[in-house]
Amino acid sequence: MSYIIETNQLSKKFNIGKKNEIEVLKNINIKIKNNTTTLLKGASGSGKTTFLSILGGLMKASEGEYICLGKKISHWSEKFLTDFRRQNIGIIFQQFHLVQGLDVWTNIAMPAIPTEKSNQKLKEKVEKIAKEIQIEHKLYEKIDTLSGGEMQRVAIARALLNEPKIVLADEPTSQLDSENSENILQIFQKLKEKGTTIILTSHDSRVENNVLVDEIIQMKDGKII
Repeated sequence: MSYIIETNQLSKKFNIGKKNEIEVLKNINIKIKNNTTTLLKGASGSGKTTFLSILGGLMKASEGEYICLGKKISHWSEKFLTDFRRQNIGIIFQQFHLVQGLDVWTNIAMPAIPTEKSNQKLKEKVEKIAKEIQIEHKLYEKIDTLSGGEMQRVAIARALLNEPKIVLADEPTSQLDSENSENILQIFQKLKEKGTTIILTSHDSRVENNVLVDEIIQMKDGKII
């Protein structure tokens, strides 16, 4: 497979047919090779997060084609998209989207709960990824008690639980200090060494200048420039 992700004339509109219709993505064409790290760069409102949501199967494009892992998934039903995403794509949200009141173990386990029938196997998977991300010492503590860096590690562990081929990260260092940011980038570097393809958005110069990044895609007003 030449490219792990391709988009052809991809566009996204909101409020179609209404007075407040807006086109937030306009004819996006990209090709991303396997086992690379791509940075989507641009000012707030440039369309980065919307584009990332489409790549993650969380949102459908209005026009154009999206090919992921050789499959044309642009017009798949929500059920097929959900199954495909669970098996192949890990998503790290900017606001973490962790469930307050639950412990770290449960938050990490969530992507596997619908499909993993063996409690012992699930336990082993959670403990393995928690150890790799260095959050195993917090497994049975409530999310509410964690620091920002620890919550980011939980969000990453959850995204990696099912060993996805593609990891999408929206501003992964935006809420972290220099030390924690460097730790997160080291985790991404190890992922890349294992063959994972990474696409992330960031305004952080530490990310842009890191050796992890192979390609930078600049976006402005919903277009690639």
